Amino acid sequence: MKKQTQLLIALLLAFGVTSWAQQTPAGKQAEAISIAGATAHIGDGTLIENCTIIFEDGKIIALGAGEATQGTVIDATGKHVYPGFIAPVKELGLVEVNAVRASNDSDEIGDMIPHVRSLIAYNAESKVVESMRPNGVLIGQITPKGGRISGTSSIVQFDAWNWEDAAIKVDDGIHLNWPSSFRRGRWWLGEPRGLKPNKDYQKQVDEVDVFIQNASAYGRSTAKELNPAFAAMQGTFDGSQKLYIYADGEKEIIDGITLAKNSGIKSVVLVGGYHAYKVTDFLKDHDIPVLVQFTHNTPNFEDDDYDLPYKLPKLLSDAGLLVAIQNGEASNFQTRNLPFYAGQVVGQGLEKEKAVQMITGNTAKILGIDDRYGTLAIGKSATLFVSEGDALDMRTNILSHAFIDGRTISLETHQTKLWKRYSKKYEEGK
Repeated sequence: MKKQTQLLIALLLAFGVTSWAQQTPAGKQAEAISIAGATAHIGDGTLIENCTIIFEDGKIIALGAGEATQGTVIDATGKHVYPGFIAPVKELGLVEVNAVRASNDSDEIGDMIPHVRSLIAYNAESKVVESMRPNGVLIGQITPKGGRISGTSSIVQFDAWNWEDAAIKVDDGIHLNWPSSFRRGRWWLGEPRGLKPNKDYQKQVDEVDVFIQNASAYGRSTAKELNPAFAAMQGTFDGSQKLYIYADGEKEIIDGITLAKNSGIKSVVLVGGYHAYKVTDFLKDHDIPVLVQFTHNTPNFEDDDYDLPYKLPKLLSDAGLLVAIQNGEASNFQTRNLPFYAGQVVGQGLEKEKAVQMITGNTAKILGIDDRYGTLAIGKSATLFVSEGDALDMRTNILSHAFIDGRTISLETHQTKLWKRYSKKYEEGK
């Protein structure tokens, strides 16, 4: 009886592992692959009809109409090829279940913690990460949250054994949550629910200023004890790292960028930018790109245009800014909707290829990985996918093939298994 019980437990454990574990990451590309006859969305605003793309050893070696095929040939006639979509500033792989604290590794104790590195906590076997791939989201910037300065992000690809294998760019930037000049009333303490001035705004700004100035002085010092927080900031002063400032209001945007530039920080990216369309001249003067809030949203204020969240990326792009779309405050799993956020902007009059840029080439440029990813070009990584139709439309975003660095990756996830299971049940019930 004891042996039977042990056998039953072993079988249950084995079934659990095979049912819940992520697919084994794909092996290295073994031979040349040609995708022939597709409409290629390059990711830089251009489109090539009847295009053949050939890649070998993980790199694109030929691209254009009429190219002779090599190796394994995928007939993509009538289909579309895109660069892998890129999801910036998300906690993917850091949070598995929001309600389960033990699976949430997105923040740490402290207010100024730039030395907290998201990469070493990244879970390459996350089911949430796995669920990005069937919609074409193949790369992400894994970003810590919480505190005033949250920590250091890194950029990964979404098919790996561990965080070392996943890493594309390590410790690419520091993330600063800029204070708000207004706050909502704490109704649970009897305060009115509406917005009211934040009386501590200047104090909070001064705290950020003092920290950055101390970090700058630390970097210039020749004899010093190790200060991990100050040491982590040094890349923002020498230009090897970007400072991502999260701000939405006009005052906050101007104050944050002005302080950063006056402090000697070389490269600044605005994240959110809800009212950035009101200060586009300022942003252009300082060469500030924007990772704009996702479009499936409602207006923040009563006097905003009802469709402001839908058209905001277009407003900023029309003003001449470098713009990419991010998933913002939405839950991690909703990041799989990234292509549909871009599709929403097309409905506001933006050219479709410019919308594709906002989740491919523009994002890669802002994150500093455009030398390898974000566009389809000879010599760049073969991180791309084939869609049955328009990938920005949720009705036709149906992937048949996907590749990361030339490796053929699985498009099967826990969600697709459930879909097949219950679709079959539904069909049987007719």
